[in-house]
Amino acid sequence: MAEVKVPELAESISEGSIAQWLKQPGDHVEKGEYVLELETDKVNVEIISDYTGTLSEHLAEEGDTVQVGQAIAIVDENGSAAAAPKAEAPKVEEAKAEPVKAEQAAPVKEAPKAEAKEASSTQQVIASPAARKLAREKGIDLTQVPVADPLGRVRVQDVEAATNAPAAPAAAPKQAAAPKQAAAPVEVNDDRIEVVKMTRRRQTIAKRLVQVQSEAAMLTTFNEVDLSAVMELRNRHKDSFVKTNDVKLGFMSFFTKAVIGALKKYPLLNAEIQGDHILKKNFYDIGVAVSTDEGLVVPVVRDADRKSFAEIEKNISDLAVKARNNKLGLSDLSGGTFTITNGGTFGSLLSTPILNAPQVGILGMHTIKTRPIAVGDQIENRPMMYLALSYDHRIVDGKEAVGFLVAIKDMLEDPEQLLLQG
Repeated sequence: MAEVKVPELAESISEGSIAQWLKQPGDHVEKGEYVLELETDKVNVEIISDYTGTLSEHLAEEGDTVQVGQAIAIVDENGSAAAAPKAEAPKVEEAKAEPVKAEQAAPVKEAPKAEAKEASSTQQVIASPAARKLAREKGIDLTQVPVADPLGRVRVQDVEAATNAPAAPAAAPKQAAAPKQAAAPVEVNDDRIEVVKMTRRRQTIAKRLVQVQSEAAMLTTFNEVDLSAVMELRNRHKDSFVKTNDVKLGFMSFFTKAVIGALKKYPLLNAEIQGDHILKKNFYDIGVAVSTDEGLVVPVVRDADRKSFAEIEKNISDLAVKARNNKLGLSDLSGGTFTITNGGTFGSLLSTPILNAPQVGILGMHTIKTRPIAVGDQIENRPMMYLALSYDHRIVDGKEAVGFLVAIKDMLEDPEQLLLQG
């Protein structure tokens, strides 16, 4: 027998939820064949079998949370798909027959009876494999463990709490558990309300957004930029750009280049805090926020400072397509040094973007509005955009933040500077 385990995924990912089993007990699997889909807080990953044989058992169910390195399935390397169902049938009959024999037998046969009851209880209770293992080690009956999960699943922390709880009558845990079940958010007695479980990605997004606001000294500064020069340049070169590079010349390449130029002048916005140390990064992996049906993701344009306008546009376009088709890999999402988010695509006029931890800076773009602006002694209608820079005040002071945003404004209003800054 061989175990299928959750492989190492990425430094920041230690667990995931089983989204779907692609192979069922009794199915034949080849080495390298996908057996399940694992949902992490970043992407969905298909897990392969390292062995050829018959998948004999699932050690976790769909919806269960599993840890990296945890065994989640058993593969019988000597089995075959055809033989598996026949092999299982006698076991079921034996399991049903054993309790009857145990009841009719002498008192010395009590041990098998207890095992049968324990197996029956284990099958009835929904629990993670780790919780089942801990309960066996502690000698705890899972049916007597109070649970906090709205779906009634027993977790490791529930078993630990039951282990440390003072001795009480058997009825007490049931009475304690009842109020929790009644107070759970899924208990809605109104057919006008639809209860939808948050996806793992949405849960993680919610947790991290709250976390970054509680841990970072986040502050936002604003400015506005006149995009007349950028728009004129785009209109002049858009046709030839498409013919030459097979991609449209958008705004994102201009903003990416401007951000890189500003980061070179103000390197602390391209840094990271670890404990009481600052990690200054001398490379420019720019994250670009993309909205999907499953939630916001931030794929990364690697070494953006070494890429041309066309390469940046192609890179962003490819990443956006992969994000919306749920095809992003972990390598597409990890290691960004600074993030750009464009709320203007949805019509946002102004916002305060939240940091993408552990980064210390994020630039918010917004919708372009034609407004009357004073140009010298004249009033002219110009295409204007509000810019917002959120930053971590623990290492970035207001002077650097304002200077960073002004540098971006200056480069966009005089796009030739983008070529000079490289």
